[in-house]
Amino acid sequence: MRYHPDRHQRRSIRLEGFDYSQSGAYFVTLCAHDRRCYLGDAKAGFIELSPIGEIAKQFWSEIPIHFDNVTLDYFVVMPNHVHGVLLTSGIHNVGVQYIEPLRSQKLPRQQHQYQKVIPKSIGSIIRSYKAAVTRWCRKNGYKDFRWQRNYHEHVIRNEHDLNEIREYIMNNPLKWELDKENPKNWKTKF
Repeated sequence: MRYHPDRHQRRSIRLEGFDYSQSGAYFVTLCAHDRRCYLGDAKAGFIELSPIGEIAKQFWSEIPIHFDNVTLDYFVVMPNHVHGVLLTSGIHNVGVQYIEPLRSQKLPRQQHQYQKVIPKSIGSIIRSYKAAVTRWCRKNGYKDFRWQRNYHEHVIRNEHDLNEIREYIMNNPLKWELDKENPKNWKTKF
């Protein structure tokens, strides 16, 4: 379906007016399409990763290789989603970013502000990560794998917030049986 700005009103789920390219700490969650358990299985509080899950873990670990402004903190690959904390520092633009060229501040007439991806911002990091995992899947016979559109993020404001998120990430595999993302906990709609 083609996007028509007069009919379709896409609302951003990002914090209005916040600059996601600035230094900070960000808690992000990326979900597999339809929350399918492509990434692994949980058994007795332990996540047994699938080949896709192993690649998702490896590629997440490699984010700082591709983005020199990122330091990784806690992260976990769950059966159908990835949680992670990204710590970012000042940005040094080099003129291009993965997938698309750097744009000037003035956007082309047909482009909308929500589509703008700032190099080395959280959005560009997540975009590149998801693209790399998806590309690996296509090359290796996992053609059904897809990510859910977009991602969830939380701007971490202080040390207390960071420590609570770290604890959540660390304990997430132990709580999989109760997790709302676990397909076994979904209520069927009739």
